[in-house]
This record gives sequence, C-alpha cells and structure tokens, in this order.
Amino acid sequence: MRRYYFPKRYAAFAAKVRVPGGFLLVGAFAWLAKPSPLALGCGGAVAILGIWLRAWAAGHLAKNQELATSGPYRYLRNPLYAGTLIVAAGLVIASRQAGLAVLSAAVFLGIYLPVIEQEEQHLRKLFPDYEAYAAAVPLLWPKRGYKGGGKRFSWRLYWRNQEYQAAFGLLAGLVFLYWKMKAGL
Repeated sequence: MRRYYFPKRYAAFAAKVRVPGGFLLVGAFAWLAKPSPLALGCGGAVAILGIWLRAWAAGHLAKNQELATSGPYRYLRNPLYAGTLIVAAGLVIASRQAGLAVLSAAVFLGIYLPVIEQEEQHLRKLFPDYEAYAAAVPLLWPKRGYKGGGKRFSWRLYWRNQEYQAAFGLLAGLVFLYWKMKAGL
C-alpha cells in the first residue's frame, strides 16, 4: 500500500490556493527583487531552461487520456513541476534576494508537493500501469533508462496544454525585472 504524506483535505486546499499563491509569489518577486545585469542574465538563462523543460513536457502530455512516458517523462515523473522549480530558481538568481529563495522553497514544499501527491493518486486510479512507471521513474530528479513510449513531441499537445502562457509569463517577468533594473528601483 502506498503511503501518503499529506492529508487529503490539506492537499485539496493546496490545489485550490496554488494559482492565487503563485500570483502572491510573483508579487513578492516584483516588490523585493533587486536585479543586476549579471544576476538577470544568469537567472534569465536558468529560467529559460525551466520553460524549455515545461514546453518539452507539454508536447508529450495528453492529460487524462494516456500515461505520458515519452520525452522528459522517461526521466522524471513531473517535468512540468521540475521546470517550474527551475524557473523559480532562475528568478531567485535574477532577484538577488535570499528571502525569495526561502519563500519559493516554502511555497513548493507547502503547496506544490501536496498537489503532486494528489495528482499521483489520481493517475494511479486512472492508469493501471502507473504504479510500475512510478517505481521506475523518479519524482523530480531525472534518472536515465526508463523504456517509455517513443512518441515524438507534438505541437498540437503543446498548444492544447496552453504552455505558451508560461513562456509569455516568464517573458513578461524578465522584461519587468529588466525595467526595474534600468529604473534603479
């Protein structure tokens, strides 16, 4: 029997506050960030890697229709969340604020991990072969070797999953940080 770490009611609460909590986190970054050219360049590059991972994952994900085991899903079970973590790390670097790193880690641990667990419970019910997949593929840290599906990246899935919104959001965030840096705020 699989052990769950978060009570179901808490995980449901975390799922409800994930999006509003994300907006509050963005507000904290906008308010507290003190970007420099070097920090913005390095952090922006890291964040772009995270958006690339999210895009790659979205092009392999047919939500609730089939178990995604191709593309980045061959290496980790949650590449969308891993991509989000990488984006957040990039923005923390760009912000030059250690407090934002602590806040981002707290949000991930308190909101995203329970949501991931809740989603995995759903996938176990939906796909009988999920348990074997989960046993072979790590949650968030990539590991080589899973012999998943050989499907190719699909732009149709990318657009259907509306992943372009995350890319536009990151672009807007980086432009804002650039403006804040140039304005000396």
